[in-house]
Amino acid sequence: MTRFLVVLSDVRPVETAQRDERSRPERRRQVVGANSREAADRIAGAFMALGMVRAGRQRVKVIAVGRRRRVIPPGRG
Repeated sequence: MTRFLVVLSDVRPVETAQRDERSRPERRRQVVGANSREAADRIAGAFMALGMVRAGRQRVKVIAVGRRRRVIPPGRG
């Protein structure tokens, strides 16, 4: 079963041309778990109504967690 995380994070100023979330992730303000995509989308919609998100100072991300990667057999992809 795939779970989802809804992440509210600060938007940092662009320092370089390339943004790498793995080496320098944005500061997280709130993280909420959801059991379905529909629930995650409703939570994200509530976060998107916040003034800081609407002003572009924070962003909302919906991330699928625990999903198995699809393995493509050799010669098919």
